[in-house]
Amino acid sequence: MSQRDIKRLTLFLLFAPFALWILLLIVLPHIGMGYLALREKIGPRQYEFGFGNFVEFAMEPIYWNTLLRTGSMSLLVTALALIVGFPIAYYIAKIANYRTRGAMFLLCLIPLWVSDLIRAFGWILLLRETGVISSSLQAIGLIDAPVELLYNDVTVVIGLVYTVMLFMIVPLVSTLDGMDNSMIEAGYNLGGSGLTVLRRIIIPYAMPGIVSGCIIVFMLTAGSYLTPILLGGKNSSWFTEMIYEQFITRYNWEAGATFGFLLLAFTSLVVWLGLKLSRQTLAGTVARS
Repeated sequence: MSQRDIKRLTLFLLFAPFALWILLLIVLPHIGMGYLALREKIGPRQYEFGFGNFVEFAMEPIYWNTLLRTGSMSLLVTALALIVGFPIAYYIAKIANYRTRGAMFLLCLIPLWVSDLIRAFGWILLLRETGVISSSLQAIGLIDAPVELLYNDVTVVIGLVYTVMLFMIVPLVSTLDGMDNSMIEAGYNLGGSGLTVLRRIIIPYAMPGIVSGCIIVFMLTAGSYLTPILLGGKNSSWFTEMIYEQFITRYNWEAGATFGFLLLAFTSLVVWLGLKLSRQTLAGTVARS
């Protein structure tokens, strides 16, 4: 066997697990989902193929209104995560010393040590009518009766931002860590204010990390299920709840697959628009972050 053949075999063995993972867990499930989405049930064990499921979705306002609501709420969570996460990431990358950086990363990692379910129940213990916050406010005399802080959009947004914050901070830190401090110093030396340096130097340099973090956070938020359901209750109106209801409650796999396919298409469209508006490419964003 020649040296070239050995290199090819080595590359094949290295990439085979990744290719198999992509094929079995991403490509084939999506092919199956597309197959079910195009299958229309016309009788007991009788099916025909067409776009009837998509037409039914378009004709029902509650379906696409919920999809648009999920998308807008996910964009809000993404924006808040960026606003909160950017200063933290900048401090970790450019200001904090080595020991402080490790401690702050540890604080960001702590929420991921437990599952989404445990984190959601933690918020429930804090925010419910008999929870810690309501009881504390009564104890200090700020309120006279218990107050219910759960089951509203604000609670859902807070819980989601808390859940996805790390996925915004890590790409930002990775990008900002590669920025030479002399660029910032040059901006100040040329008479720029702090806001000007931020707007003209720091943010443009950090744009790949910003875009990468926003994509990850938006996709995770739009596909979240436990947090909106547990913290929002019946008022959550999250699109993943509709997908679950079609698959599990109604046992309508065709409609569930259609909803899942539309959620994927909708989030992909939003990501594509975001890349176009920010003048970034997906390959460049991944490489820089």
